[in-house]
Order: sequence, then C-alpha cells, then structure tokens
Amino acid sequence: MGDKDRFSLLPRVINGSIAGIVGVTCVFPIDLVKTRLQNQQPGPKGELFYKSLPDCAIKTFRNEGFFGMYRGSGVNLLLITPEKTIKLVGNDFFRYHLATTDGALPLGREIVAGAGAGLCQIVVTTPMELLKIQLQDAGRSDLLSVYLASVDLSENAGKVMTEGAGGAAVKPARLSATKITLELLRTRGILGLYQGCGATALRDIFFSAIYFPLFANLNKLGKRREGSDQAVFYHSFLSGCLAGCTASFMVNPFDVVKTRLQTLSKGKGEIHYSGIVDCFSKILSKEGPKAFLKGSLCRILVIAPLFGIAQTVYYLGVAEYLLGIRK
Repeated sequence: MGDKDRFSLLPRVINGSIAGIVGVTCVFPIDLVKTRLQNQQPGPKGELFYKSLPDCAIKTFRNEGFFGMYRGSGVNLLLITPEKTIKLVGNDFFRYHLATTDGALPLGREIVAGAGAGLCQIVVTTPMELLKIQLQDAGRSDLLSVYLASVDLSENAGKVMTEGAGGAAVKPARLSATKITLELLRTRGILGLYQGCGATALRDIFFSAIYFPLFANLNKLGKRREGSDQAVFYHSFLSGCLAGCTASFMVNPFDVVKTRLQTLSKGKGEIHYSGIVDCFSKILSKEGPKAFLKGSLCRILVIAPLFGIAQTVYYLGVAEYLLGIRK
C-alpha cells in the first residue's frame, strides 16, 4: 500500500471541518460563560459579579438574549475549519511519520505527535481566540461598568446588578471581528493579532500532548466495527469525551492566563498583566490557587462533547462516505 493510500489528506480535512463546525455550534454558549467566569476579578471587597456558572448564564441570557449567547461565534465558525483541521490532521500526520518500521507507536512518540499538532495549530488558534474573547467578554465589561457606577460598594458589597439604570437591560457595545482586526492591524501590526501567543502555545501543546495519546489508547479498548479495525462510534465518542475532560482540566490554569492576557479591554479597577509570569503571579497572590480553576467546569462541558463529536465524525468517516472512498 502506497503512502498516498495510507495517508489521504482531503478526507481528513473535510472530517475535521465538519467536526469543528458541529461541535462549536453545540457548545458555544457554554464557552462564552467560561470566558466571562475566567475574566472575572474580585472587587475591592471581594465581591463577584457572577456567583456561579448558572448565575452567569442566566444574567447573560437575560441581558443579551439568545443571540447574545453566541457573541463571537462567527469568527469561531469561520476559523474553526483550519484550526480543527490542523489539530486532527497534524496529529495523524505526526503519528504516521513517527511510527516505527513495524507500525507501532510508543507512548513517548504519541506524546510528541500530539504536542506537534498543538504547536502547529496556534497559527490559527491565537487570532481566533483573541477575537472571540473580545466579543464574548463585551457584555460582561458593559455590565461591570454599570455595576461599579451605580452600586455603593461600601453598603452593598457582593450585590450584583443585572440591569442598568431605570431597570432597562444593559445593551453591550456593538463590536465586530472585522472592526477589532482592523484596529489591531492599524495600531499594532500583524503581531497585534498574536497577543497571548505564548500562553496559547502552552495550553494547546500540553492539551494535545495529553489528549491524543489518551484518546488513542482508550479507543483501542473498545469494540471494533464489523469488518474494520475502527472502534464503534459510541466508544470513539466516549473516548473523546473522557480524554477531553482529563486534558482540559489539567491545562485550565494555562487557559485562565491566556484568557486574561488576550482580553484587550479591561473594566474599571481590573488588573493589567505584562506577560505570562506576571499574570500567573498576580492571579496567585491576589485571587489564590483556586482562581486557576475558574471556568474549569465550563471548559470540561465544552471540550468533552466538542472532542467527542469531533472524534466520532472523524472516525465514522463522513468525508469518505461523501467522497465515495472506502474507509
């Protein structure tokens, strides 16, 4: 069997694209809540704007409506195809080329393959995450400004205001990915779109180095499809969910730092960070170790089904079916 037969690129690109679009559409509202929780900093007296995951989701929906839960999804849907393609295809590519002559792939090489895929994807992931975060966090910033302007913290510490003056819902500022991109290019050049690249690399490299080997080994344990060496779809789904849960929880501290560094517009009184080390140290000293777990439940709720869906689509061979290729 020739190399072309053993590693066909087009089906993998199509499968990665379908998986990414379906997954993002399903879990994006939870991802928005995750971003807002991770960006939340305690007020002068330790008060928190959002008390919990459900509280954040309810306040966001109440003030911004159904479509507000999908703020920033456009840029994600646009760039998720190359991002997921690079991640999934990259891992397969490295696994293929790192395999020994007898086709085996030791654990060390599996980890290297996953890390390589994570490193490659940051070319797309960094600007995608940067733009998405600005759009997702706009509503939180606007509500926080109204809160600080209208609540006497000395008498109402911990009280969270969910509506603007006069009881009217707060309408977040109108932003667009195009407007943010053009402004960054004008003021900072192309490197402006890569703010937080180092933190993104830390998160994605470690995530992929954990996720892909874990998924591959879990997937090996499942029942095989009749006449195929591939696992049945439900086992691939569960393997993707479990591996995604584990990897996402372990890299959540990097994700918190990445989110803070990539938030361009800070609310009144919120801390600014000069880099990864500065961000880590300030979060640790001012908010404690638990702050690095902010949004971890949301991230698990996002990543588990996202990668479960991705691996199911990828391993079911949807693209092969559409292209008439025997998998």
